[in-house]
Amino acid sequence: MSVRRLIFGPVPIDSVTMAQALDEVERLVAAGQGGAVFTPNVDHIVIASEDSRLRRAYARASLSLADGTPVVWASRLFDPPLPERVAGADFVPRVLERAAERGWRVYFLGGAPGVVALARERLRERLPALSVVGVDEARIDVDDPPDKRETVLAPIRAARPDLVFVALGAPKQEIWIDGCRDAMKPMVFFGIGASLDFVAGTVPRAPAWMAVSGTEWLFRLSREPRRLWRRYLVQDPKFLLVLGRALRDRRRDRPVPAP
Repeated sequence: MSVRRLIFGPVPIDSVTMAQALDEVERLVAAGQGGAVFTPNVDHIVIASEDSRLRRAYARASLSLADGTPVVWASRLFDPPLPERVAGADFVPRVLERAAERGWRVYFLGGAPGVVALARERLRERLPALSVVGVDEARIDVDDPPDKRETVLAPIRAARPDLVFVALGAPKQEIWIDGCRDAMKPMVFFGIGASLDFVAGTVPRAPAWMAVSGTEWLFRLSREPRRLWRRYLVQDPKFLLVLGRALRDRRRDRPVPAP
């Protein structure tokens, strides 16, 4: 399948449906060349506008899926718009279901203490055919020296997973994946953030109507106001500036019709 990619300011986003995204993951596994799958939302786009390392990670992404409803809405100002939201919290369980069907080996890295082990137990109950070949709660810094990074990569390499799910939060997980993916082929890496908490059942998801209405962030803010207020009330409104620049650049680069 030929995937059309929308350049949304500093972040490319692939114009795919959920079903097409799952097929693209299957293609990446079959190709055996490794890869990185990210799920950008408003926060990722704002951070990428200020962080060159995150921009580089996204520029090399194998698959970039619109996680946020506001991102899909904003895409309607472009031609063509994104077909639908492919939320990480919905996408990750679907990928795991396909992994169980195809016999793909999976590995989980990161998350809060105890969460990754709980996720594995929940998956054993829900998807008994799924092969979880390793979990690791390692504390990771993107600036770790090579020897410390190798202590994390060596167990992954020994486990030989097809898919590696990394829950470090943005932008750490994307930058870390971009720094190690080439050395870990043919593994396909996923930046999954809070989706690991949803798999483990430690954090509830917002009601469906909030996801559809683009107010899911209010639910998260109400649950963790001290941690998230700056992100949602100070940082994320900069998205409007990023969007404005993206539209300006698109108009500037558009060919002028012949008279």
